[in-house]
Amino acid sequence: MRRVYLLLGGLGLAGLIAGLFLLQPGKEPGNVTFLGEVVPPDRIALGETLYAENCASCHGVKLEGQPDWKTPLESGRMPAPPHDASGHTWHHADRQLFDITKRGLGAVVEGYESDMPAFADTLTDDQIRAVLAYIKSTWPARERAFQDDVSTSDGAR
Repeated sequence: MRRVYLLLGGLGLAGLIAGLFLLQPGKEPGNVTFLGEVVPPDRIALGETLYAENCASCHGVKLEGQPDWKTPLESGRMPAPPHDASGHTWHHADRQLFDITKRGLGAVVEGYESDMPAFADTLTDDQIRAVLAYIKSTWPARERAFQDDVSTSDGAR
């Protein structure tokens, strides 16, 4: 009986610690942050619409990316990667994702050729933030927490 109590007590402490982590500002389940600010649900909904209109044709309706996205195309360029948890988008900081979307990958990674256009003349900064918040809203809590940490470390915002 004592073992059961100790085990439950340990799980209770672990649960409490996990709960405290998740309940930090901006870390509540369901909350999405961008550049350190909690994004309201209406902005995420706008982002979903804008994603469907501007991004889904390459990155997939379900954020799944193009088939075989890790293998170069005949042109030597890479296919559009997924933006769901199976891809690598969640490894990058908010500021970097914003810059890539606004200016295009070639402007952020000098000399890199990509089929992804810059959206500076298509979407406003606020619309770009909404699209990225929508993408982030689809990630599991673990990936979102990792990406939030990347975005806040070393002034990466």
